[in-house]
Amino acid sequence: MLTMTDAAADVVQKIVEQNVTEEQAGLRISQGADEALTLTPTAESQPGDQVVEENGARVFLDAGAAAVLDDKVLDAQVGADGSVQFAVGEQG
Repeated sequence: MLTMTDAAADVVQKIVEQNVTEEQAGLRISQGADEALTLTPTAESQPGDQVVEENGARVFLDAGAAAVLDDKVLDAQVGADGSVQFAVGEQG
């Protein structure tokens, strides 16, 4: 199952708080037809989503994203200009 670094959890939480007001909101990662991953702040998970919660941050993974990210760790960095870069690495 996907895990998150503390930095990623902090960024996910801030993105969600800035875009969605619902208490059960999270960042949804879905895989498109082109296999690219898309991140979208959303009010709740969709049926079949895998839910990852760490340090108050919630990530919802559709089936495709869950398969691709199963043994990965999500990290994030915030640039001086406020831009966010997510990175995916191997667990362990």
